[in-house]
Amino acid sequence: MADEHEIPVKVVDRRWWAREGGDGAAGGTAERSSRKPTYVEELEAKLAEKDKLVQEYLGKYRQAAQEFEDARARMRKELAKDAERNRREVLVSLLDVVDNLDRALDAAERTGTSSDDALRQGVELVRRQFLSKLEGFGIRRIDALGLPFDPVQHEAVSAVPASSAAQDGHVAGVVRAGYKIGDEVLRPALVAVAKASEVSSRP
Repeated sequence: MADEHEIPVKVVDRRWWAREGGDGAAGGTAERSSRKPTYVEELEAKLAEKDKLVQEYLGKYRQAAQEFEDARARMRKELAKDAERNRREVLVSLLDVVDNLDRALDAAERTGTSSDDALRQGVELVRRQFLSKLEGFGIRRIDALGLPFDPVQHEAVSAVPASSAAQDGHVAGVVRAGYKIGDEVLRPALVAVAKASEVSSRP
């Protein structure tokens, strides 16, 4: 008997997602969850702008650092060239001393007196010692006498008649010795070059 007099109860669901219903409820949830306060969006925009500036400044810094390294490398190279140039100038000036020793020995050979033997031997000893010191710097004499004239290693100062056709264009005499440092010419040899006389044949 009690079941016949039950009072029907109407329940109204007031939750907003229940009111939207179906797919609309899911879409509404996603839309509402994606919304951000205005100040957060402004902060994110400012952060992105600052990040762009940082990347730009970082690129400029790297470029400036590379340019600085390149300039320093060029400066080191120029300083090394200047140092090598000055070193070679000093070594070339020392070659004048060897030239004077050579002249002294040539003069002693021309006189040929026995009283000068001790002096000649002393000069020869000094010359050898000097050449040995120069070899320590990688300097050695250029072989020239009897060899074909080489404009890189020899500098012609005169021409002499060749004794034979085979001697034409060869070094007949050395006026001043030349020297090389490593594979480069430090000072070319001053030489006299043999030239064959030109004979014109008439028909």
